[in-house]
Amino acid sequence: MLNLELNGRVPDLAETQRLATHNYGHFTSMQVRDGRVRGLALHLARLDDGNETFFGGRGDVADELRLRELIKHALGPARDASVRVAYVPAADKRARPEVLVSVSDPIPASGSALRIQTREYQRDWPEHKHAATMGLSYAHRLAGRDGFDDALFVGPGENISEGSTWNVAFWDGERVLWPEAPVLKGVTMVLLQVAMTMTGVPWGIRPVVRGELPDLLAAAAVNSISSARPIESIDDVVFTDSAALTDALETAWKTVPWDEI
Repeated sequence: MLNLELNGRVPDLAETQRLATHNYGHFTSMQVRDGRVRGLALHLARLDDGNETFFGGRGDVADELRLRELIKHALGPARDASVRVAYVPAADKRARPEVLVSVSDPIPASGSALRIQTREYQRDWPEHKHAATMGLSYAHRLAGRDGFDDALFVGPGENISEGSTWNVAFWDGERVLWPEAPVLKGVTMVLLQVAMTMTGVPWGIRPVVRGELPDLLAAAAVNSISSARPIESIDDVVFTDSAALTDALETAWKTVPWDEI
């Protein structure tokens, strides 16, 4: 299942060439199941925030309705899919940004544990999900070269922030911990925090430094594909008991409602 639409239609060759050679814009990625998405309002708000920062303006209700129609049009008859919605510059730089929707096969959550390497890196505009992904892709590549599955970023003061395409959650034996640092507030992370509050699961946000990893009991990667992918190790720190953390996250995730696109 593959589809790519620019403003509701298949882009022509000139448009495709422009999209392939001009790396500017921002996006959100979501997993669609039975025509529904968890946290749709958060995905739309992320895109609106990105438009304000990178294109100088926010949308209105009509823009939101149009965007939802463009997503549904690109999906066509598909009920389950991976969808990426991006805002990209128009050929006329004075015009409003254009909407690029790509649709591919749904990605099932993986339960296999990850081996993670820390890398000293911080994304540009970390609060946004944008097209400047070279740095995080390079960190991921270096981690793979060194025999790891992915990279976890460490910023100034040895503060842990986020993974290459995911947020990280820790378990200290009493509560779920999210690092306080400049990060992308992932939709899944925010939904989990609300769900844990509603279901009484203790959690908090505070700085987490690399040196305290041996004192933590478990870690998990969180994104739109997986709400609780266990992390087996970070550098040479091995986590042997991930059940409490993954159970807490997965139990909370099951309470998150689905939204019709």
